[in-house]
Amino acid sequence: MTKIADKLKQVHQRIEKAAVAAGRDPQDIRLLAVSKTKPASMVREAWDAGQRAFGENYLQDALPKIAELADLDIEWHYIGRLQSNKTREISSHFAWVHGLDKLKHARRLGEQRPTGLAPLNCCIQVNLSGEASKGGVAPEALPQLADEIVKVPNLALRGLMTMPDPHSPREAQSRVFRGLARLRQELNTAGHKLDTLSMGMSGDLELAIGAGSTLVRIGTDIFGARD
Repeated sequence: MTKIADKLKQVHQRIEKAAVAAGRDPQDIRLLAVSKTKPASMVREAWDAGQRAFGENYLQDALPKIAELADLDIEWHYIGRLQSNKTREISSHFAWVHGLDKLKHARRLGEQRPTGLAPLNCCIQVNLSGEASKGGVAPEALPQLADEIVKVPNLALRGLMTMPDPHSPREAQSRVFRGLARLRQELNTAGHKLDTLSMGMSGDLELAIGAGSTLVRIGTDIFGARD
């Protein structure tokens, strides 16, 4: 096997072990391979090893990569910060957006979704750690934002996303993950149908899975440190 194939296998083993420890079915957790800053050749190598969903943070890096790999059936996820001047390209080239935290961006993404494409899957980013440097809607503003986003044509609100402070204690990180799971439950009780919790990265996937993550975003442990 190739090095990337080996790394993918190791990550899947971590996911399975964490799921079993949490009393969960490993099949309920998806792996998103975060390919930001990495060349198309490495994405192709991961695809050859069976990986199908890839996450990109930077539009200027992603678009050439998407074009070069157009022969592959890849599910592209945009996981970077959203900006109004980038929504058209994001809506045109991605199947998922994970960092949605403003209604104006949701409306632009919906309006700019090309005819013939399936609705754009979206996760609302929630800032549960209170870091000013991070995007995300405040928890208390989440219900109203979710109620508005589900009305936007060409979007499918699928779930919630968060990132704890990686330098905080493990218990604090776990508290953030549990908080996001609780928010999803509250929204679903109120009538939403959210099936996705996008949380957990290379350093904290076990905590995230223990708290209920359904999608972990792994970059370093598959592709190595970012360039």
